[in-house]
Amino acid sequence: MQIVVDSHSWLLAAAGGVLIGSASALLLWWNGRIAGISGIFALLFLGQRSGADRLWRGLFLLGLIVGATLCSRLLATAPLDYRAADYPLLAASGLLVGVGTRMANGCTSGHGVCGLARFSRRSLLATLCFMSAAMLTVFAIRSLSA
Repeated sequence: MQIVVDSHSWLLAAAGGVLIGSASALLLWWNGRIAGISGIFALLFLGQRSGADRLWRGLFLLGLIVGATLCSRLLATAPLDYRAADYPLLAASGLLVGVGTRMANGCTSGHGVCGLARFSRRSLLATLCFMSAAMLTVFAIRSLSA
């Protein structure tokens, strides 16, 4: 995978950040909920929730998928080519991410976006841990594959 940086990519990244921050703030303001995707997902499928609670969770997750698809189509960006993916590695990675989010009581969106915005010390520590682990992983993979 190669990331192409052009003269407008910083603008798209900034716009995406504004949209993520706005969506998180609106969810907190309207619903009193933190936009932690792992928690929204887990409680949609694993929790004993009422119909209204399941509805907003399902719509939130659907909005993530539809929004990403629309942006990809409107901006004419090519999605990543998943045909060459190592599916057992992807499955194991997804499982490890799921275990990590349960151990940390939240995910990158819950801690990194919402928690840091609320000046949560726990979220700061969690964000430092998962960002450090991500950087070390990328370094190790690139070093081993070179």
